[in-house]
Amino acid sequence: MKNVLFALMILLFSCTENEDYKAIIHDPKLYSSTAHELNQVVMGNNFSPIVASRNYAYAAIAGYEVIAAGEPNKYTSLAGQLHGLDSVAKPENSVKIDFPLASLLAYCKVGEAVTFPEGSMKEYIDSLKELASSNGMSTDMVDASEAYASKVAASILAWSKKDNYAKTRGAEKYTVKDIPGRWVPTPPMYASAAEPHWKEIRTMVIDSANQFRPVPPPPFNIKDSTSEYYKNVMMVKKAGENLTDEQKHIAYFWDDNPFKLNVVGHAMFSTKKFSPPGHWMSIVGIAAKDAKFDFAATTYAYAITGIALFDAFIHCWDAKYTYETVRPETVINKYFDQNWAPLLQTPAFPEYTCGHSTISSSAAEALTKVFGDDFAYTDTTELEFGIKSRSFKSFRQAAEENNWARFYGGIHFHNSCLVSTEKGKQVGSLIVERLKMRK
Repeated sequence: MKNVLFALMILLFSCTENEDYKAIIHDPKLYSSTAHELNQVVMGNNFSPIVASRNYAYAAIAGYEVIAAGEPNKYTSLAGQLHGLDSVAKPENSVKIDFPLASLLAYCKVGEAVTFPEGSMKEYIDSLKELASSNGMSTDMVDASEAYASKVAASILAWSKKDNYAKTRGAEKYTVKDIPGRWVPTPPMYASAAEPHWKEIRTMVIDSANQFRPVPPPPFNIKDSTSEYYKNVMMVKKAGENLTDEQKHIAYFWDDNPFKLNVVGHAMFSTKKFSPPGHWMSIVGIAAKDAKFDFAATTYAYAITGIALFDAFIHCWDAKYTYETVRPETVINKYFDQNWAPLLQTPAFPEYTCGHSTISSSAAEALTKVFGDDFAYTDTTELEFGIKSRSFKSFRQAAEENNWARFYGGIHFHNSCLVSTEKGKQVGSLIVERLKMRK
């Protein structure tokens, strides 16, 4: 009898699920690492910052929706809160699902499928499942978690396909006109205008692309030295000629050029960095780690920031292609100094308003909502690109520094950056006011 009982006990314990996986899969740092993996894939595929914001937003929403379903007493689904998102798949049997693993898988499945070729993150997805299995998660739970992740991903992807992205791929290209004050391509790539129809993308929270449209920029006037426009041009020119090492560091830190073309004699080569939205998604991970957020709260932080970035780009691109303003580099080269060059490479789209300043201040409002107004942190994002870190007393301070960065870089008039910071704040403020996510 004792031998039979002993055998039964051995069988019982051998069948008991090893829960070592929880220390790994439920670690919020793994979610941030997964976001970093998507960052790397976005960078590798040469997507513009505008398009990249779409990947980040939909992926983060998918990851969050899984957690909202798993912890309904703490978090609220975004269904019914975001334009066009009527419902998201619900779990049929919560007992069999590990929601953090499902969240990670949903994030990856949507992150790659929104824009990339299918399978761009397959190896990483497989590694997550293997990580869970090798640390004790049962095959049934891995399978159930992936099945639910796929259902949520399908819900989010079906919603994403109605945001007009596909329609804008075949839209009419931007027509360049050599009219004083109007944007024209800039060196060294002289690339076509990026995403001239992005204002047609469906917003998530703000009412429309033009809801916060700024007033027109100062009228083009390089003949009257007392005009506001002339003064703005001279501010950029003189600043670029007298930059301090600190100002250069600020400009390089916030450069975030995802594809810089380097020209050395007859040789040309590219260097890559995370784009502006990628930089801010990295900041989310830094803040979540510093705040010791749990897994669920981390997904919330990524989702609301991704939404703020997404809508801010749509708002800004409405302004850019409404006013179609010329870049400082073009004006200075044509009318004042043909040899003048900005510190940073000028992006291929109109000047007013500033995209980076807009999305930075919008993201800062989302992060302030999540972490508080006086959340001090050190931004280590640029270390992997050889640029030393910078520390900030708050997210809003970081956004304020960003508007100076684009001016120091010589790619924006400072007036544009100031207007952009204010408009981005309006976008972000509306988003955090309307969304009810954490109970």
